[in-house]
Amino acid sequence: MKPMKHLILLCAALVGAATAPAQKWEGVADTPPMGWNSWNKFGCNIDERMIREMADAMVDSGLAEAGYVYINLDDCWHAPERDADGFPQCDTTRFPSGMKALADYVHAKGLKLGIYSDAGWTTCAGRFGSLGHEYQDALQYARWGIDYLKYDWCNTADINPKGAYTLMREALRAAGRPILFSICEWGSNKPWEWAPEIGHMWRTTGDIGLSFSDPEVFTGAWKPRTVLQNVDTNAPLRRYAGPGHWNDPDMLEVGNGMTVNQDRAHFTLWCMMAAPLILGNDLRTMTDETAAILTDREVIAIDQDPLGVQGLRYATDNGIEIWFKPLVDGEWAFCLFNRTHEERTYEIDWQLYCFTDTEVSQRSTAFDRIVYEGRDLWNGGKSFRTDRPRSVVIPAEDVVLYRLKPVAER
Repeated sequence: MKPMKHLILLCAALVGAATAPAQKWEGVADTPPMGWNSWNKFGCNIDERMIREMADAMVDSGLAEAGYVYINLDDCWHAPERDADGFPQCDTTRFPSGMKALADYVHAKGLKLGIYSDAGWTTCAGRFGSLGHEYQDALQYARWGIDYLKYDWCNTADINPKGAYTLMREALRAAGRPILFSICEWGSNKPWEWAPEIGHMWRTTGDIGLSFSDPEVFTGAWKPRTVLQNVDTNAPLRRYAGPGHWNDPDMLEVGNGMTVNQDRAHFTLWCMMAAPLILGNDLRTMTDETAAILTDREVIAIDQDPLGVQGLRYATDNGIEIWFKPLVDGEWAFCLFNRTHEERTYEIDWQLYCFTDTEVSQRSTAFDRIVYEGRDLWNGGKSFRTDRPRSVVIPAEDVVLYRLKPVAER
């Protein structure tokens, strides 16, 4: 593009910023976003061919039909430097067709394309960040056809986080294209307290790593967090989440090397917490077991429930966590998570779980007044009723997940 045209477009964006309401785009994250991101599995080793293949695999594997829609590039898509006018450009060796052509390919599959940047001078991997170029970058993303922006927080010393993310929100709005804004601030400055009006989701934790519960496997100077560490950080923040503004305990590690039990528990807990479901595995080579977990429609429906309430960890009983999540039409999701390293038998006495969710939904389980029909979602949908106790066997580091529907009054 010629320099004068660049200038005209940028000026138009700046004028729009001065006149348009300073608000995020609405309607792009009414339920927790679902998609895939390149970082967990590939780090900086990304290119155009691989991203196209991931889009193909998302459709061919049934993931798209199950609700996954975003194909997100993380760090390292960048050229060595910006163009002569300061606009971002992609690495033409890795992305020879350009970002617009890649977006067109992904859109033709019925999917959406996401991209990555950073609020600092440089990204976490040392590429150029967006500091001082927010409006240029937002305008370029819109011109490319980008649908999702993950905005990181590396190299941001002495920068106010709320101000930095608000500035990019305004730039995205001025660019004129609805783009989901994912705030990746790692929870360092309590984004749940200020981000709901700025972004559509915000990281509540540091980066997740490939370990379910053992932090000792991380031996480098920089240490990611286990799945359960992120659960424990995210769980108490439920009152801040809801339609259009979600707590994000980071991307999923399902299919990257944990046991099937751990993968199933990981996915279930994210669904119980109404977390974004952003996959981090190689979609092209995932096993049938992994695909079965990630495409289970009834489990995904717990995450995507339109009531939009993050579930609560109601109690812990000798290593068994008891979770509830209010759903539409008076229904509940009920999860038993065996946090221990051995199989456990657990006796469910529904009368012990009568409570009101006074923190968020104001809904009552009312097991003393209401009989529910339950469906065992990970065990073929077997049905039962809550008017009698139930005994279940929970494998080590695994879950039992029920959907409860009210069917009668006592």
